[in-house]
Amino acid sequence: MAPQANGTTNGNGADENNGSTVPEVNPPVDISIALHPNDSNAVPEILKGISSFGDAPSIDKDQTRLALLAKARDLVRALETPRETMIKHCWAQPGCYTAITSCYNLGVFSVLASDGGKPRKVTEIASILQTNSEVLTRLMKHIAAMGYIKETGNDEYAPTSFSKALTIPIIGDGYPCLAGGAHESCSKFPEYMAKANYATPTDVQAGPYQYAFNTKMNMFEYMQAHQPLGKQFNHHMGGYRQGRPSWMDSDFYPVEDRLIKDMENSSDAALLVDVGGSLGHDLQEFGRKYAQAPGRLILQDLPVVIDAIQQLDPKIERMNHDFHTEQPVKGARAYYMHSVLHDWPDNVCKSILKQLAAAMKPGYSKLLINENIIPDTGADWQATALDMMMITLFSSKERTRLNWCELLESPELGLKIVGIWSVQNGVESLIECELK
Repeated sequence: MAPQANGTTNGNGADENNGSTVPEVNPPVDISIALHPNDSNAVPEILKGISSFGDAPSIDKDQTRLALLAKARDLVRALETPRETMIKHCWAQPGCYTAITSCYNLGVFSVLASDGGKPRKVTEIASILQTNSEVLTRLMKHIAAMGYIKETGNDEYAPTSFSKALTIPIIGDGYPCLAGGAHESCSKFPEYMAKANYATPTDVQAGPYQYAFNTKMNMFEYMQAHQPLGKQFNHHMGGYRQGRPSWMDSDFYPVEDRLIKDMENSSDAALLVDVGGSLGHDLQEFGRKYAQAPGRLILQDLPVVIDAIQQLDPKIERMNHDFHTEQPVKGARAYYMHSVLHDWPDNVCKSILKQLAAAMKPGYSKLLINENIIPDTGADWQATALDMMMITLFSSKERTRLNWCELLESPELGLKIVGIWSVQNGVESLIECELK
């Protein structure tokens, strides 16, 4: 990629004719800073931290694994030069996403995983899939260079645990889904923000997503209208929820004491209503963990989602419902929303919450919100990454504790927060609300 001769550059390589309003750094930063490690002084301390785990750390324990992983990431960031980090962001990672998505769509990872995962030549894979071996060679070489498949010879590869996992729809479908129905909004977000004079996006009908995709639809509507994106997104949400601390576990939220203990005895009493519950993953989990709990389990979502469910425990009731409208189940023990409110700005959230508050029974019903709470410092990268998706896709946000208090305890809702539960290394928390 040769630089274009359409402007002059100063001694730092900055374009002097780009019309930028960014102030100049004085004194200017020397180019040599980009060619040395980002933080060489931190390396000895990071290595000491890694060595403290010993020669054989128990990485089956999530707390140890995550702590060691954080140190490993610290080491990579410290050792990289700024120039290498820039190339990783601008070339390597976007290129890898492109290559993985293309190979996923072709079925490459299923071929790699078949027959015990034996090494295969690219020409063999191309022959099985009846596709172009020249392009496939280039795609797989970059995926291997990034460490996501194993290079076992000249244009020969074997699967990794990651590439095998891509054959599971709830893991693999996120790639084509976001490539086709989300990432354009991320790419055009800087352009949108410049045109909006960097005002906080709050318009769900004319936000960054609508600008990028030239549509009046929100992301959910767009994906459902452009299948298989909608189906893939439902799978992606199932993958997102895997392996995360669950509020249903005894060391997270006291389900027996807070929900089941004072449950009404009538035959039509509803125990848990999962509002906007997608394919029912959470209710399935609840049903397994509390099989003897009394009361109805009700899954609510739009018809296009409910109709796409292929397997669901028969004791879970399916109910078509738009949570922007009146809640049809009155006086349930608990109304539950998982990763729903973060999709909407505050004004829309209040409209949704009003429907639920109106259906709640004073002194009995609870509202359970399963969402991220962004801490004031030391935020987890998964939560901040999700916040970037929220602002670009939904004109919304991941919320801090103060944000949640201001929203849920808005005077017009008549709700109060009675408890917030979380666990160590848990990205999401459970917020319990009742009527005032």
